[in-house]
Amino acid sequence: MDFSKVRSVLFFTLLIVVTIAFLVLFKPFFYPLFWAAVIASIFYPLFQKLKKRLKFPRLSALIIMLLVLVIIVVPVAGVGSLLVKESIGLYNSIDSNSAQINDSIQSTLSWLQNHPYIQKLGINQAEWVQKFSDIARVVSAYIFNGLKDFTQNSVVFLGMLVLMFYALYYFLIDGARFLRLAMHLCPLGDKHEKMLYDKFTATALATIKSSLLVGVIQGFLSTIVFIVAGLQGAVILGVITVALCVLPIGSGFIWGPTGIYLLITGRIWEGLLVLIFGVLVISTIDNLLRPLLVGQQAKIHPLLVLFSTLGGIAFFGITGFLIGPIITALLVSLWEMYDDYYKQDLDRN
Repeated sequence: MDFSKVRSVLFFTLLIVVTIAFLVLFKPFFYPLFWAAVIASIFYPLFQKLKKRLKFPRLSALIIMLLVLVIIVVPVAGVGSLLVKESIGLYNSIDSNSAQINDSIQSTLSWLQNHPYIQKLGINQAEWVQKFSDIARVVSAYIFNGLKDFTQNSVVFLGMLVLMFYALYYFLIDGARFLRLAMHLCPLGDKHEKMLYDKFTATALATIKSSLLVGVIQGFLSTIVFIVAGLQGAVILGVITVALCVLPIGSGFIWGPTGIYLLITGRIWEGLLVLIFGVLVISTIDNLLRPLLVGQQAKIHPLLVLFSTLGGIAFFGITGFLIGPIITALLVSLWEMYDDYYKQDLDRN
């Protein structure tokens, strides 16, 4: 019996089993660790400059963490509070004005029934009043459940945020050492390992920058259509739209309920304007611009960016808008490595 082979098989079996167990232990903390790694990779050049000037790595890391808090966390918290405030106002408005909403719907339908062209459609007023009332209840229940879930998840989110900052501190301090160790253990070669790391950081930065730009454009357009529709708090709703597009939860979570609310309160043309403009213009901008911007900066085909973003969101949730393109970018890099390794054989065929 060849004991050296037995020892090798036993060692690698134990290594795989323990590694899988380790990953299972860390699975609940994947998202804070992932975002800590992304933020650390983006801010690492600035950390290096601060460390070189201040001569104190820990102080430099704390400054970067404070900067991240001011740039990212504080605005998100502010927009979150605005979203809760607007949602509570909308919920209370629907809940307290249900009788007025029914009257507005009935008067609108009566006007429509008297129109010579619409009379031919045979509109059943009672049936449509009931449908709009059902829509109002669905929107109201959706807002209420959303507020309840947001409140319940805020404690978990706060805990994950603390873990993210804790991991970010050590990724900044020891990130270069971690990377050197990983490159030493990985058998791909330093050239290709650095290619994977560069692809990761480039794709992450391109995705975040493009999300911010697309979010600003969608927020601006949403504000314009809300002002035209005569909505109070149009600017606030536009700011919330920017934040939801950057996350990206999606602008439809703002203009969709807003348009439905306008319809069920009897403001028909305003509601139709918001809904039609939202579907044809605001949402289309996201689907067109985001893949193009990410594709150009990360050097990935826009078609791959679009489907990897949608697939990432479907599989990983909100964070998938970043994980999906990163996975695709790493896959593209691996195929480029394959082409580099076997270029002569591939050209010969």
